[in-house]
Amino acid sequence: MFTSRENNSLKNLVLHTIKNNIAKNQKHLAVLIDPDSIESESQLINICKHSNESSIDFILVGGSLITNGFFDRCIQIIKQHTQIPVVLFPGNIMQVSKDADAILLLSLISGRNPDLLIGKHVLAAPMLKKSGLEIIPTGYMLVDGGNITSVSYMSNTTPIPAEKHSIAACTAMAGEMLGLQVTYMDAGSGAQHPISTKMISAVRESVNGPIFIGGGIKTPEGAIAACNAGADVVVVGNAFEKEPELIGQIAKAVHGLNK
Repeated sequence: MFTSRENNSLKNLVLHTIKNNIAKNQKHLAVLIDPDSIESESQLINICKHSNESSIDFILVGGSLITNGFFDRCIQIIKQHTQIPVVLFPGNIMQVSKDADAILLLSLISGRNPDLLIGKHVLAAPMLKKSGLEIIPTGYMLVDGGNITSVSYMSNTTPIPAEKHSIAACTAMAGEMLGLQVTYMDAGSGAQHPISTKMISAVRESVNGPIFIGGGIKTPEGAIAACNAGADVVVVGNAFEKEPELIGQIAKAVHGLNK
């Protein structure tokens, strides 16, 4: 009924790479690109340039609401200018491209919106099956970053309070027990403050799989703090859009931990 890419040898390569590197106590840095925030192709190419120079591990692409029709072209440009794996970070079922390498299949386990727990996944499943993308089942958790974010508004869910470490830990634990391979904790785009190291540590003690941390990380020191608390992949978006040169500084800090 369904067909997929012929090159199945690349299947599960992204998740395998992350897990393999975690076993070596290595940390990763991912650049998050929101196509709606890109003002020009030259800006995107510049981000790719800095990502190449800094040996960025992954490029995530996605956003809560894409209105400029730049999604597919964005991925094409990235693939033309870098060999870094492109991982989809979808805000809705329209954000799927066979030109990417993998997709984080997000289940919003911090909320109680059934559409974002399973409903949208049912609609997307046939398209994802045909795409041949590496599917990475991901427990997505919104954490209060100090302001109302686009993803919180669009998903109609309430973030986990910043100080409720046990709720975050139990939520991540339940997600892993349900078979989700990755835990992604996100304070949201433009967060006033990042997820606390105490919450990251609490989640780290509760799950065995990879942990992604995003939202509010703007400095090398913030990235190092998240990694030392238990993050395996630090995700930075807004800060890099404003200052692409910052990519090298944060990459040096994160990759420096691997030495």
